[in-house]
Amino acid sequence: MKRILIPCDFSAPAINAYRFALDVAVLSKGTVYLLNVIELPAVPNTVFTPVRSLGAALRREMRAKTYEKFDKISTRYKNENVRVVSNVEFGIPSKTILNYVKKHSIDIVMMGSHGASGFKEYFVGSNTEKIVRISTVPVMVVKDFYMGPVKNIVFPNALGTENQKDLIQKVKALQTFFKAHLHLVWINTPANFTPDTFTLKRLNTFAKQFALRDFTINIFNHLSEEVGIIQFANTINADLIAMGTHGRKGLSHMLLGSMTEDVTNHGKSLIWTCVIKNDKNE
Repeated sequence: MKRILIPCDFSAPAINAYRFALDVAVLSKGTVYLLNVIELPAVPNTVFTPVRSLGAALRREMRAKTYEKFDKISTRYKNENVRVVSNVEFGIPSKTILNYVKKHSIDIVMMGSHGASGFKEYFVGSNTEKIVRISTVPVMVVKDFYMGPVKNIVFPNALGTENQKDLIQKVKALQTFFKAHLHLVWINTPANFTPDTFTLKRLNTFAKQFALRDFTINIFNHLSEEVGIIQFANTINADLIAMGTHGRKGLSHMLLGSMTEDVTNHGKSLIWTCVIKNDKNE
């Protein structure tokens, strides 16, 4: 986690993400990149208000005000041991953030989020939700201020062995970085019910196959996988939930949803996510 990106809209969750990123950057001896993305309003092109001149003036003014805000939070939450780079970009937030990740070789995106619910969750979503679904690098979602340390990581898993290699390697690297204990958990629901003896055997096989260390095996019963993950995390006072996502898009995403996005929206812990890659394409 040497290069940490914080998409910053100056909301309380974004500031919380920035403060946590500073702590992580101290551990990794890394750099924190603050990025504010501005969507310009549509302006009619007339003889009296040419789009080009008005756009340039507006951009200069908005950029200057944004850098003033960056200076304020950098001064208030200053850490002499961390290099902070501030940038202002204009464009569509999710697309601009992903382009920035690629251009600056970002290792992880840390995003503040209020979560989402109801109509907004299903039809509009949030920039955080979009980034979680399509980011090429891991994303960590921060809601409340978190002082750390990260000592307990919940890793819910459906126990499939295909397309897990990249995800498991990243989860193990995350565990090693924080020197944390890993809680591998299977959420037993009426829809996917299996006897505990059978599930325990599968969990042990999974842990052995991927050479997990410093971990415990858990089975948690609940009517819903999403709520089960969150309640299990709350039960053990977990600091972070680590999950993979298949990154569904379009109609498939609307109809099937995403368990990772549901937990991201409704969970209270730190949420770390990574898009699962197809092993055959590696």
